[in-house]
Amino acid sequence: MDRIRLTGGNPLNGEIPISGAKNAALPLMIASLLTDEPLVLTNVPRLTDIATLARLLAELGVEIEVLNSSGAWETLTTPIEGRLTLANEQARRLAGFGPDATYKPGGRTLRLTARTIASTHADYDLVSKMRASFWVLGPLLARCGHADVSLPGGCAIGTRPVDLHLQGMEKLGATIELDKGYVIAAAKDGLKGAEVRFSMPSVGATHNVLMAAVLADGVTRIENAAREPEITNLADCLNAMGAKIEGLGTSTLTVTGVERLHGAEVAVVCDRIEAGTYAMAAAMTGGDVTLSGVDASLFEAALQALTAAGVDVDVTPADNTIRIRRNGTALSPVDIVTQPYPAFPTDLQAQFMALMTMADGNAQMTETIFENRFMHVQELARLGALISLHGDRAIVSGVKSLRGAPVMATDLRASVSLVIAGLAAEGETVISRVYHLDRGFERLEDKLSACGADISRLPG
Repeated sequence: MDRIRLTGGNPLNGEIPISGAKNAALPLMIASLLTDEPLVLTNVPRLTDIATLARLLAELGVEIEVLNSSGAWETLTTPIEGRLTLANEQARRLAGFGPDATYKPGGRTLRLTARTIASTHADYDLVSKMRASFWVLGPLLARCGHADVSLPGGCAIGTRPVDLHLQGMEKLGATIELDKGYVIAAAKDGLKGAEVRFSMPSVGATHNVLMAAVLADGVTRIENAAREPEITNLADCLNAMGAKIEGLGTSTLTVTGVERLHGAEVAVVCDRIEAGTYAMAAAMTGGDVTLSGVDASLFEAALQALTAAGVDVDVTPADNTIRIRRNGTALSPVDIVTQPYPAFPTDLQAQFMALMTMADGNAQMTETIFENRFMHVQELARLGALISLHGDRAIVSGVKSLRGAPVMATDLRASVSLVIAGLAAEGETVISRVYHLDRGFERLEDKLSACGADISRLPG
């Protein structure tokens, strides 16, 4: 397995282009299952999660093409035994490790066409690698009337049950059975509009039920829906495809079902989590970094926390840029509580904790979303951080300095918290199991080294 080696102490200075959001690109790709016409997605990031989902979609019958450097469409999927498949080399290209692996700002453009659904079976081998794969359940039910989808996998940061997904499908008229680790769903007479109220604003369940409802017969009202920008990106895409969704950006979505959807071209929204991560990295090193291609309104809570910590945050909406500066002054401790959007995101908790390890005082991190999202604490402690755990709270006592050490990534966001800490630590830090990073951060070492970080990848 690859590792990342870095030597801390260099302030970050320069510009970091922000990629398209993984958490938006994945449901947008899945939406291609809802129509037999092409769906074109721009600003798609180069990530292993993108490649994993592409493999699954190919198995289901989606033809995947990429716009190459000469401006021509290149088909990545090939037919095999009545289905489509994505070869290892093609998957590596989607993940940013193929022949054109040199990082270039601006995401890929993909064209996905599901002329026919070759299979409604989503296999364990693929779904177990990434939780978002489970979201094919809704589109397959809506278009084909049946689906059998493996229960999901992904980062080990909590149980994250799929109960809300299944309850939503049952409200829409589907029958659900669980058999040998698979969800067997059927809607013989098609899905019907209904009232769906979530007990909590689940992002995954909102994605899944929303995609099912657009082809249901009648009106569906989704109450306590998640409000994340990635939900709005998906709803905008579905509306561009001919769906009728109202209430975008609110906790109540009203969907009037239509008979069919058509093709469309949609841009993947910028990655607010990546932007927040690099903002915290710049603050950690006392640098001066401009984030480009980013909408600051998508992560205001995180920027407010940085400002409270004593970091200069200058937003220029007209240019889609944010300048992050810290001139060496001490960081102030800031307490945060992770909550659903638009509050402080759980996906930035580990990164902010890394920043607070060198604050002048004690900061409290309260995690309300996932019950097992403090696994990075022990690895930060290896770098000299002082952190005590109290149930869903972590008390971070700032130290004068961190020291480099070998550490191990435990999940996607925890991985990058170790990078942030290592950027400021004295000496060398080597991070193993960085495949987690490749799932959600496009060419992280290239972006950081361009701003002066002493960071490199060690092939496994």
